[in-house]
Amino acid sequence: MEQSEPPIDAAIAERLRVLRNRRELTLDELAGRSGVSRAMISRIERGEASPTAQLLSRLCAALEVTLSAFFAPEGDAPNPLSRRAEQPVWRDPESGYERRAVSPPATPSRVEVIDVVFPPGARVFYPPETAREGMTQHVWLFSGMLEMTIAETTYRLEPGDCLYMSITEGHVFHNPGQAPAHYAVVLDRGRN
Repeated sequence: MEQSEPPIDAAIAERLRVLRNRRELTLDELAGRSGVSRAMISRIERGEASPTAQLLSRLCAALEVTLSAFFAPEGDAPNPLSRRAEQPVWRDPESGYERRAVSPPATPSRVEVIDVVFPPGARVFYPPETAREGMTQHVWLFSGMLEMTIAETTYRLEPGDCLYMSITEGHVFHNPGQAPAHYAVVLDRGRN
């Protein structure tokens, strides 16, 4: 019996195709801008591959959208209320981290709120080219442990700690603990 692709993979495939076509980019042009191979982009657009967090961040940067905007439904009028049941959730296939876009989509706010559950031992590296100049974020840890490495400095966060950072530098999220880390990211997209 043939398995169908998971709904999130189909949604990612369609969204990537739509955004690339809207910007009138060929696969080769998007590959050049993102540093992601043409073959991988094609596989994602066909629903044959699930992008990792790092890969999807590179594609979003090249398309000039945030991850939250990438997953936001289009066409609806902005609504100031974001119900939990309607918030898009995505799981990174490599690290297993789960990302929930909490902020209401399509609002004119520069700020996005993201809820993350990060598995024990997980590590995700975001290279500097995945963020637009002026983008910053606060990482607020609710439970578990989290190590954040920015440039050459590592910060160990414990529950209640909050770390402010520019995300135009490369940074690493790492959970060195035995339990999931639960935290919020409050992202300021900077000026357009």
